Amino acid sequence: MKLRLGIPKGSLQDATIQLFARAGFNIYANGRSYFPTTDDPEIECMLIRAQEMARYVEHGALDAGLAGRDWVIESGLEVAAVADLVYAKQSRGKVRWVLAVPEDSPFRAAEDLEGCIIATELVNVTRSYFEGRGINVKVEFSWGATEVKPPTLADAIVEVTETGSSLKANRLRILDTVLESNTQLIANTRAWQDEWKRQKVQNIALMLCGAIAAQGRVGLMLNVERKDLEAVLAVLPALKRPTISALSDDDWVAVNTIIEESVVREVLPRLKAANAQGIVEYPLNKVVI
Repeated sequence: MKLRLGIPKGSLQDATIQLFARAGFNIYANGRSYFPTTDDPEIECMLIRAQEMARYVEHGALDAGLAGRDWVIESGLEVAAVADLVYAKQSRGKVRWVLAVPEDSPFRAAEDLEGCIIATELVNVTRSYFEGRGINVKVEFSWGATEVKPPTLADAIVEVTETGSSLKANRLRILDTVLESNTQLIANTRAWQDEWKRQKVQNIALMLCGAIAAQGRVGLMLNVERKDLEAVLAVLPALKRPTISALSDDDWVAVNTIIEESVVREVLPRLKAANAQGIVEYPLNKVVI
């Protein structure tokens, strides 16, 4: 049995392959080949642009694939949404499709664009956005370099942004968020009914979600006397509740927990001040909740 899996080609390709590696699946993209190899003999990979992923998954050319929620909605096709995978090419956050205009334009809200031209790659979603507000605009497909089109070639744009830096560099001002998006693991509806393929896709989703959950977090182990345990637990911002284990000395316990890596530099001195000993910080590969 083989699962045909689509990997997004383009801006998300490297981040996706790195995510799979953290999840335990090594994918090897060789030069210009559109058929990467993998160390899982049950998976066959193919590189497909995210904009087209839903089409090939819906048609059955692929059993499953990773695509942006934005492009799944834009396609209007029926696929099974298996898992939300919140990662992007630069960060761990979602991306936004925003309505933007030149900084010096008179437009202050979407309603001010009545009768205007809007350039975007996300045509159907943009049309629905304006139709839902009763605003009459002309939406034109943009083949790229969308940020440079206003005010000469369009009055406004709907463009995807992760940090907003490209919009600022092109002197554009955001009026509204049209759509928030993140990567999704999607499956063909017929493949989703196949017991083996469904289980395989669910296993992949479990490992990918575990790898994402581990990002930015570390594990902490420490020893503490029972009399100081309450003070130590008050310091720890645990994922749920810390694990507390008995030691050979009945007066001492071991504490194991997970915290955000960004707070380690603040937490460790406070743990030491609360009489914790033998503090060990260790990296995490996956956190399965």
